Amino acid sequence: MLTETEGMTKGPAPERIELEGLLRRLHLPTIRRLYGELEMQAEKQEWSYRDYLATLVAEEVAHRGQTRVERAVRKAKFPFLRTIEEFDFTFQTSVRRSLLGSYLGPELVTEGRSLVLAGPPGNGKTHLAIAIAYRAIQNGYDALFTTADQLIGRLSNAARCGDLKGALVECCHPHVLVIDEVGYLACAPDAANVLFQVVNERSLTRKPMLFTTNKPIEDWGRVLHDPDLAEAILDRVLERGRVIQMRGPSYRTRHLRANHAGKDCARISGNSVPKLLEPTNR
Repeated sequence: MLTETEGMTKGPAPERIELEGLLRRLHLPTIRRLYGELEMQAEKQEWSYRDYLATLVAEEVAHRGQTRVERAVRKAKFPFLRTIEEFDFTFQTSVRRSLLGSYLGPELVTEGRSLVLAGPPGNGKTHLAIAIAYRAIQNGYDALFTTADQLIGRLSNAARCGDLKGALVECCHPHVLVIDEVGYLACAPDAANVLFQVVNERSLTRKPMLFTTNKPIEDWGRVLHDPDLAEAILDRVLERGRVIQMRGPSYRTRHLRANHAGKDCARISGNSVPKLLEPTNR
C-alpha cells in the first residue's frame, strides 16, 4: 500500500509555491494578511503544524462571520443599533430578560415565533425589538426593520399601481421582520388589507414578526379601520407568539424625574416650581 505521503501528487518544492497568489485565488484575505505574523509566533511558541493551520482557519472564519453580520445589519435598515445587553432591566422592571429567552435563540426563526411589545412611549419597545432582531442576525439569520407607517404606505401605493405582489417580496423574504410603531400615526384606509397580506404570507411560511405598539391590541381594529381583519392579523401573529405589556416611566425623560427627586423640587401635585425645567443662559 502507498503511504499517505507516497500517494500525494508531486508538485513544486514548497519554496517555489506562490502562496500569496493561491490565497488570493481561494479568496482567503484574512489568512493572507495574517499567515506571516502567525508564522513567527508559531516558531517562537513551537506550535504544531496543525495548531498553526487551525489558528489561521479560525481567524478566517471569525472574520467572515463578522463581515456577514455587518452586511446583514446594513440590509436590516435599523434606525439605530441596540443589543439586549444594553437594555436596562433594572429601570424597566415590567419586563424580565427571562421572558425573552426563547426570542434570543435560534428558535425565534426555527419555530417561527412572533412578539408584540405594547406600552406607552419611551419604555424601550423599539430597543428590545431591534435587539432581538440583531441577535437573530448574530445567530446566522437576516432581518428587516420598518415602521408601520412606512410599510403600509409603501404597500398601499403598490396596490394602487397593481404591484402589491411584487412589493410583498421585500418584507416577506427576510427571516425576521420588525414592524415598529403600530398605531402611532393615522393609517391609510386599506391598512388592514395590506398588513394582512404581509402577516398571512409570513405566517404561512412560519417567519417571525416583531411588533411595537402604543395601542392595546384590542384597539387595533380601530387603528387599522377594519376590526375583522385586525382580528385575523392578531390571530396569525399570536398563533406562535405572545404579547408583552411594558409599563413604567419613559427612559427618555428619566433626567427630569432625577431633577425633581430632591426635597425642594416640584412634585406632580406641587406648584412650588414649574414642572418642566426652564432653560438657562450661560
